[in-house]
Amino acid sequence: MLILICDAFDNSLPDRLRVFGEVTDDVARLSEADAVLIRSKTKCTRAFIDEAKNLKLIIRGGVGLDNVDRDYAGERGIEVRNTPKASSIAVAEMAFALMLAVASRVTEAHDSMVAGRWDKKQLKRTELSGKTLCLVGMGNIASEVAKRAEAFGMKVVAYRRSGKPSPFAEVMPSLGQAVADADYVSLHTPLTDQTRGMIDAQVIAGMKDGAALINTGRGAAIVEADVASALQSGKLRAYATDVWPSDPPPADCPILKAPNVIMAPHLGASTKENLARIGEEAHQIVQQFAENFAQGIK
Repeated sequence: MLILICDAFDNSLPDRLRVFGEVTDDVARLSEADAVLIRSKTKCTRAFIDEAKNLKLIIRGGVGLDNVDRDYAGERGIEVRNTPKASSIAVAEMAFALMLAVASRVTEAHDSMVAGRWDKKQLKRTELSGKTLCLVGMGNIASEVAKRAEAFGMKVVAYRRSGKPSPFAEVMPSLGQAVADADYVSLHTPLTDQTRGMIDAQVIAGMKDGAALINTGRGAAIVEADVASALQSGKLRAYATDVWPSDPPPADCPILKAPNVIMAPHLGASTKENLARIGEEAHQIVQQFAENFAQGIK
């Protein structure tokens, strides 16, 4: 069995996987691979899958599967797995870091000091305590954010398409109702036909004036031009994002030149601890697959 590791994982993972077969990071051997391990960088498109003639298993280290053509993989009899729980803490902490940076104006304070200014009077902080946080999506990551928000004394509401209740937030019946009174709106949805561009001018118009938008979900969940316009007008106080429509974003991405934006290059899942957790889940998946592979079970 040939295991191809296409993207960055914990450094110990290749040696741990060698008990199950040959392990390589040489993408030129894609056509030989029985299993491939990817993160967000590699796109398992129809062309990718067609080239991987022996492929039987795709493991996406992380939560989102929008970089995998799951329908076509299914037609080819290829199993697609992810590691949905591994990244929860890492991404939740990133979302909270962005929210704290907005409230405490961390980047503005840093930039002013680098520029030789002492803007103590100009930079006024706000507190998260007593503020309302709206979580759009209520999966593992959002649940971890909600736990931390409660510890900070925030009121937490949420919107999820299923309407299923959550022990960590008051689930509202519509997106409009969920965002209406929120001081912070934090996005935690996968990218689907329903969530692509879901934060548009209409939704933003229904938000509180001066609300902040936090995005550690998917870059394409917003309409970039609408968010940039709301930042320019002051309707949105800030947009803090770790995710983009592509890694890296195109040079003409409106967010790059919009005011009051805090930007990070998709660092949310890139903690040492999270890579170890992803590696452990991937190892378990490969172990199960290898056992079935040895028995001739697809």
